[in-house]
Amino acid sequence: MSSTMMVLDPVAPPQHTPRAQTTLASLAGKTVGFIDNAKPNFNLLVDDLGKLLTGRYGVRAVIKHRKSGQVPVAEAVLKDFAERCDAVVTGSGD
Repeated sequence: MSSTMMVLDPVAPPQHTPRAQTTLASLAGKTVGFIDNAKPNFNLLVDDLGKLLTGRYGVRAVIKHRKSGQVPVAEAVLKDFAERCDAVVTGSGD
């Protein structure tokens, strides 16, 4: 008796085309953005990281955006960060 087995791939295709990533040789003179997902304490961590980046590594500016919980970041914010920032960190705290 022969039997057939169907195997399904549970991996979803990427929603966005991957972009080439670049490496910064230095943070000096750069603008770093932080997207805060509103978890407890991440805003405090961002404040401390901003001071460290500007004081020790010569970052020119730190831009912060606090989004609302599970709601995705607005496209306008992403566009603004893409235009103004040399590097962006997204994260959460707890």
